Order: sequence, then C-alpha cells, then structure tokens
Amino acid sequence: MGLHSDTEESPPANIFIPVDWSDAADAIAYDSVTSPPPITLICGAKNSGKTTFSRYLLNILLPRYKRVAYLDTDVGQTEFTPPGCLSLTVLDKLTSDLTIPCVKTPERCFFFGDISSKRDPKMYLSFIFALYDHYRKEYCMLDKNNSPSGTGLPLVINTPGWVKGIGYDILVDMLKYIAPTHVVKICISAESKNLPSGSFWLDEGDTTAVTLVEINSARQDSLQRSVLVRKDARLLRDLRIMAYFRQCFSSEMSITTIKELARALAAHPPYEIAVSTMKIKHLHCQVPGNEIFYSLNATIVGLAISSEDSEHFPRCVGLGLVRGVDTFKHALYVITPVPQSTLEKVDILLQGFIHIPTCLLQ
Repeated sequence: MGLHSDTEESPPANIFIPVDWSDAADAIAYDSVTSPPPITLICGAKNSGKTTFSRYLLNILLPRYKRVAYLDTDVGQTEFTPPGCLSLTVLDKLTSDLTIPCVKTPERCFFFGDISSKRDPKMYLSFIFALYDHYRKEYCMLDKNNSPSGTGLPLVINTPGWVKGIGYDILVDMLKYIAPTHVVKICISAESKNLPSGSFWLDEGDTTAVTLVEINSARQDSLQRSVLVRKDARLLRDLRIMAYFRQCFSSEMSITTIKELARALAAHPPYEIAVSTMKIKHLHCQVPGNEIFYSLNATIVGLAISSEDSEHFPRCVGLGLVRGVDTFKHALYVITPVPQSTLEKVDILLQGFIHIPTCLLQ
C-alpha cells in the first residue's frame, strides 16, 4: 500500500466526470460576470461525490486564476490535512488523481480534535467562521467603498455529508455566514437523504444573490440511479494519518508499506518537550491533574501556537505523536514532521479524540 505526500506525484486515475459536472464547473470558473472570483460551497449527502467534485472544480479554476483557496470543513474525511483539523489551504498545482488525498501545508489550521462536529457544534462553527474571515482578510481585497475588488482568489468549500438534524442546522449556519456566490448541491437517487430543494438556507424574503447549481451524483448504475459506495471511513482516516507522519522522513527514503513506516517511526529520534513550557488543553473532556501524563502517552496531539489575532484561537501548525513520557523529568517525547524552527514556537498541546492507527503502535 503506497503512502502519498505533497512531494510525490500521484498516478492519474480514470474518473468518470458527467456532463452536468463539467458544465457546472466551467460555468463557475468562466462565468464572465463573476467578479470578484467565485466562492463556491459544495454540499450533499454522504458518498455523493462532494470531495471528487471539489477537486475537479479546483483543477478547472486553477488555469484561470493560478491559485485557489480551499476551505475544508469535513473533520472526519479531511482533504489536505490529517483528520480532526479544519483548514484553509491555498493551492497552485493541478491534482493529477481525483481519488487519492495528499498532504498539503495549510495556510491556516485549527485542531478540532474529533471526527464529527456533533461533539461541539459551537466550537466547530467558530473555527470555520475564523478561517473564512482569514480568507476574506487576506484574499478578498477591498476597495474604498469596502466592496471586494476584482483581485483575490476563488474559494472552494467542501462540507461533510451530515445533512440531517443538527448537521443540517450547522450547514445552514455555515451558508448564512459565508454567503457564497455559488452553491453546488449534489443529489443522490435516495431522495429522502437529499437536502431540500431550492435555496433552503435563505429566509423568506431574503434576496441574497446566489447561483444554485444542482447536479446528480456521478456514481450511477445502468438505470441512471445513484449508487452509494460505502467507504471504510476509519481506514481512510488511518491512511491520512500515516501519510502525514510519512513526512518525518525524506521522500528518497524507501518507505512504501505500513510496516516499514511503523518501523521507521519506532526508530526515529523524538523531540523532548518540557511540560513546563507548554499549556496542555484537553478538548471535549476534562482530565484530572494527576492523570495528565497518562492521558497523553501514546496519543496524537495538536501542536499549536497562541494566537495574537482577535479570534483568540490557537493556530495549529501540525500534529505530534507522543511516543513516551518521563514523569520524573516532566517531559514528553514527541515525533512530528513539523520543522524545529516552527516547533520552537509551539506553546500549546491540544488533545482530542484522534487515535493512532493500531498498525503504527509497535
């Protein structure tokens, strides 16, 4: 099983792109009246093809705009970061394979620490709003009338497939705050699982200008019905985590199997981090003071830097694998691909519910 990172080229894959998908992407990318660049949110039920369409749209936008921003709001099936993260990434290269996730360094990232927003919807939305505000500040230039000018980057927003109950309410809040120029709604044949028709998030009488594009899932059988492919979500998350920690080693180093990666990580010298220099924050739970060391051992933590921005959220610069603790020295031994120059700025360790793949615990 291969491991992929942003330094490796992925082989091309044969992906069926329906006509309505290509028409939708072309209209978003080359609509002559789109100024400033489009802000496109993609939504739909699980396994409808949201991630594949978002990658395809990136590839259509890049030739025109050269750089495209990507806001990933799916903490369970992340696109360019390990699971449990919410991130804004700026891309300048085409994605050769629409099916294989690859690790990229995000422009800004927050560690949510869980694979579902249901653990803390308020925190989840706060992180997304802060990422969007950062995009607006950095990539939507304002003219003297505080209106976006023609310069800036287009934004693609991928969303989770949880579109019922609280998941629906979260999606509506996201749509109202971001107010995208385009909303792509992907429909499957099981109508009961689809989002409501029309601009479902707008209140009655709301005249917000938005282009709604409704397309069908690309997965179809001989009767043109959507076919849901049940993904092994846990396996995909494990592969993303392994691809992330693969970056601890040179791309020239021969590591092509999970077993080889596990052995390499076991032999890799860790960083020693003095607990006294860190603020340890447990997300979504409380841990007694005398249990902190035990709770951190053999876990994945978010490595964060205190924020000086008004948002007050610690900015995640990467993940660390806690290989061991020394209770006498009050030290942690952490393996991470984060460069030492960045690691020296880290002052917060965030612990959530992101688990180390069992195959790496050797």
